[in-house]
Amino acid sequence: MTVRTRFAPSPTGYLHVGGARTALFSWLYARRHGGTFILRIEDTDLERSTAESVNAILEGMAWLGLEWDEGPFFQTRRMERYREVIERLLAEGKAYRCYCSRERLEALRAEQLARKEKPRYDGLCRDRTDHPEGQAYVVRFRNPREGAVVVEDLVRGRVVFDNRELDDLIIARSDGTPTYNFTVVVDDLDMAITHVIRGDDHLANTPRQINILRALGATPPAYAHVPMILGPDGQRLSKRHGAVSVMEYRERGYLPEALLNYLVRLGWSHGDQEIFSLDEMIRLFDIADVNKAPSSFNEEKLLWLNHHYIKALDPQHVAHHLSWHMGRLGIDPAAGPELADVVLAQRERTKTLREMAERSAFFYREPAGYDEKAAAKHLTAEAAPVLEAVRVRLAGLSPWTPERIHEQVVATAEALGLKLGKVAQPIRVAVTGTAVSPPIDQTLALLGRERTLARIERALGWIAGQTQAG
Repeated sequence: MTVRTRFAPSPTGYLHVGGARTALFSWLYARRHGGTFILRIEDTDLERSTAESVNAILEGMAWLGLEWDEGPFFQTRRMERYREVIERLLAEGKAYRCYCSRERLEALRAEQLARKEKPRYDGLCRDRTDHPEGQAYVVRFRNPREGAVVVEDLVRGRVVFDNRELDDLIIARSDGTPTYNFTVVVDDLDMAITHVIRGDDHLANTPRQINILRALGATPPAYAHVPMILGPDGQRLSKRHGAVSVMEYRERGYLPEALLNYLVRLGWSHGDQEIFSLDEMIRLFDIADVNKAPSSFNEEKLLWLNHHYIKALDPQHVAHHLSWHMGRLGIDPAAGPELADVVLAQRERTKTLREMAERSAFFYREPAGYDEKAAAKHLTAEAAPVLEAVRVRLAGLSPWTPERIHEQVVATAEALGLKLGKVAQPIRVAVTGTAVSPPIDQTLALLGRERTLARIERALGWIAGQTQAG
């Protein structure tokens, strides 16, 4: 048997982290077993589905690197197939037309609730043979009234559902459009899905879907219902807990490798190992090892992982993702040092790519001004001769390397009888606008001779202006 898994989001919003974890588990299971991963867009909710949401899902999947083998398939393009299967079920007596009015159904529900019963359709039209012309109807699946549906869930173990607790599900609305539980069944059947991995909020749908599959003469796939993700407060993860959209994490400066590594550990483990490459995930992941209990989302742990990957991954790879953040700041990365060199200089001191981009902007454009506290402390009248002495030494320096720059900064400090910091800090504020940067020799080497000298000149002018004003 060739393993075939699917990820089937509804395009009613962004790709959230819960959906991304489901996609990852399905993708890993298919990859580990040499199978096929299918992307299906369940867009039959015409009122809420949008093209923007479809794009957000595709963009999120692409950024995470979860490439699909087949698809994306859209349910709205399969309506003819759904109608064909509904007609087949009607012809075989496995479905029936229900003419009950909304008022009757609402009254029935109210009566059942008053008796503290579980609301369910009473089957009034189940054996009805007349078909009133012109009267609106829905199509219901004729669910078995005896026996039970046994789900051998790959995560939760055996789960048993009594058929008497399941009412006759509507599979086509009065306007003829098919319902979710029906379209899922037809899609899984036609796409030969062997393993359905999804959130445990779908568990209640599973016995209904299995019964429809059996009515169509099909063998149901294996099911794995993964537990939900909770926020730090123990409630289901939602917008109130902060970023829950995959692309929002990109905006905040996370690497896809960090988010994937974090998501795979939400409910799955392999011993005490915390760091997993994608190849290791594929080799080690087994859906049977997923925990039954919900997982809690920990932003600090994700941030720790992100910093690890910023430091551990190839600087060229990190630079590829950093480039996007530089563009968001209106910076052309070609207008300055190689981004991979910037990554090497900044990766120990920045935990996100957005932070790295913001702290590295000075390499590509002149700071708009000076940090007030940094300038007050380091760009003083006493600092002017220090900066002038450094400018003179650096003006004729060749080659322009960190080692040679370091020598000249040290020589300036020795000549003036100052500690190294009394020389380095005024230079740092002069060229970056702040008191924080990589080591001064690395900073100036990446900045380049022309920009370094021009910014020292600018700082000297600024000091002169402040002195006159004072």
